Order: sequence, then structure tokens, then C-alpha cells
Amino acid sequence: MDSKKKILIVAGESSGDLYGARLVEAVLSLSPHAEFYGIGGREMEKMGVNLFFSSSALSVVGITEVLEKMGPIYRAWREMKRFILTQRPNLAVLIDYPGFNLRLAKVLQEHAVPVLYYVSPQVWAWRPRRIRKIAKRVDKMAVIFPFEVSLYQRKGVDVEFVGHPLLDILEEDLTREQSRRRLGVPVGSILIGLLPGSREREVKSLLPPLLEAAEILNRDFPSCRFLLPLASTLEKRLVQGYVKGSQLIIDVVEGRTFEVMKASDILLVASGTATLEGALAGVPMVIIYRVSPLSYVIGRIVVKVKYIGLANIVVGRKVVPELIQGEVRPFIIAQEAGNILRDPLRREYIQKEFEGVSEKLGGRGASQRVAQIALQMMGTV
Repeated sequence: MDSKKKILIVAGESSGDLYGARLVEAVLSLSPHAEFYGIGGREMEKMGVNLFFSSSALSVVGITEVLEKMGPIYRAWREMKRFILTQRPNLAVLIDYPGFNLRLAKVLQEHAVPVLYYVSPQVWAWRPRRIRKIAKRVDKMAVIFPFEVSLYQRKGVDVEFVGHPLLDILEEDLTREQSRRRLGVPVGSILIGLLPGSREREVKSLLPPLLEAAEILNRDFPSCRFLLPLASTLEKRLVQGYVKGSQLIIDVVEGRTFEVMKASDILLVASGTATLEGALAGVPMVIIYRVSPLSYVIGRIVVKVKYIGLANIVVGRKVVPELIQGEVRPFIIAQEAGNILRDPLRREYIQKEFEGVSEKLGGRGASQRVAQIALQMMGTV
């Protein structure tokens, strides 16, 4: 590849940062002189992406919560527009984050920059009319769930199912015993993984009830231990501030989420990609979701799916409990988790249901497939 080729890449969430990093790695393995610029997190930065903004400053959950981030979002938008106008990248890779990225796609289209959209907005859950915008503004969709293909084909979008990038990232052969050994967790102890989300607002909303639930579970299961894997988009001091106030010893570990999941007996996890990761690990979980009351009311009107957790959505039924809004209370969380821990048949049922998730996601190789698409769109292969 010509060393002057520039790729703009934008990921506004923790999972997008991870997928973006693997994609950058795959592109560089094929064309080492590519230059990447854009928005992402620590994982993309490690891969050499020149970041204008950190995704942690822009990441939001809920509809009304975006108002709190309008300042940073506007500054990021202005900087991205300036880059497009002055540098004219050869390709833009937009990863999910539709509120920002679909507007950016319009600017890119106006300036004849090819747009590869990787990881579809959840148009199957809400705002299906976004497909019309995508059809007008996006040159190629690379989707990660097989059922998304027909949605786009019906509207004439050039779409390809590439598989789920989590399968490239996760150490699927890792065993529970290996994970426990690496983390120093005794074989016979009960391990509970706490995953309060990847955004600051989520942590502030969900970590306090999770910690209180952990204290209740500790009384019911005195030998249990707790691990909290830190998302790459979060500052450790934010989480430690809450953990220090707990009566329990809660170990915060960085960059080892899947190990923690594999080692755990149960996960208390915020709704999002982490629930799918937990399903791939084959671990029972309790999914929690809480946003502002107004966001929830609006969401109830516009969201068209039965379940909130990707783990349940991919399986197609409610395999693990989902606690929403007012149900996100310490006693209820602890009760749901305790019921699963006490019932070996239920744990076995959950694990069996999760066994087919990997196959449904298309197998490994997503990052390499998207890298090939990116190079083709720039005419380099």
C-alpha cells in the first residue's frame, strides 16, 4: 500500500475500540504502511492509531444521557470534519456508534470518501428507518450477526456477513481451571464476576447496587470471591472509589475480562457486548440495565425486541434473567444470582444453551475478512 494512504476509523464505545484494534492489526499485517487516524480507546492507541479523541469521553448509554456529552461530542465532530476536509482520507471505517457515525458518513459521502460501516447499528431493535440513511451514505456494510443481512439486502445495501470479531479476540480454548490458575483463584471457591459496564455513567448507576448485592451474596456464600475486570474505556480510580467503600475485598483486574468470565461461577453484568462474551465463555449470568427514567420511557416506545441482553437475543429465548430499571436492586440481584448458584440443573441448562452461540456467530476470521474488504475498497488488492 502507498504510505500516503490514510484511513479514518471511528469507534465510540469500548467494544468498538476492541474491534477497531483487531481490524487495524489485520490491515497492517497485509499493508504495513497504512496510516490510521480517528477516535477510539486504549486498544486502538496501542495499535498505533493517531487518536484525536478518546472514546471514553464520548460514550453514552440511553437517549437523554447524550445531552451530558454534547460538548465533547460536538468538539469531536468538528475535528473529524476538519480532518476530512484537509486530509481527504482514502477510506473511512465507522464502527457502530450510529448517532455520530451516520452524520459523519454524510460528510464523507459529500467529499467522495468511501465509507465502510463495520458493526451495524441495532436497526433490528429500534429505529429501522436508519437503514434508509445507511443506503444513501454507506458504500459497504460489514455485519456481525447473520440475521442482519436480509434487513439491508431488502433496501439495496451492499452488505456482507463477516462473523463476530469477539471470536478472534477471545481465547476460546481457555479452560476454567487455566483461568483460575492464572488469576490465583482456588479451584473449590465460588467466584463471582462483577461487570458494571464500560461507560462512566453506567458504572455510577450500576456499581453501587452490584457491590451491595455482592455483600448479600457473601453472607449467603461465605467462601465466595469477587473479581471486577476493568473496561479499557474506564479509569481505574473511578471504579476503585466505589470498591474502597465496600466491606468486601474486590479485586479489580485490567485487560483480563474473558479470563475472569471463564473462571467465574456467575456474572453480574451490565447489558451490552459483555453479555455475549459471557455466553461465549459459557457462564451463567444476571443481566442488569438501568438508564434515566425518560430514556427508559422513550425506549419502551421505540425498542422492538423481547430481550435486552445480547446473550438472550442470539440464543432466541430468555436463558438468563434480565433485571431492568426498578428491578436493579441489591436484594433482587443477589436473589437471582443465588437461585442460579444453588441450582446445578439450571446452571447446566444455561451452559448447554450457550454452547451453540459461537456457531451462530460465524466462526473466527472477522477481522481479516473486514481488512480484505477495506483494502479492496481502496483498490489495493
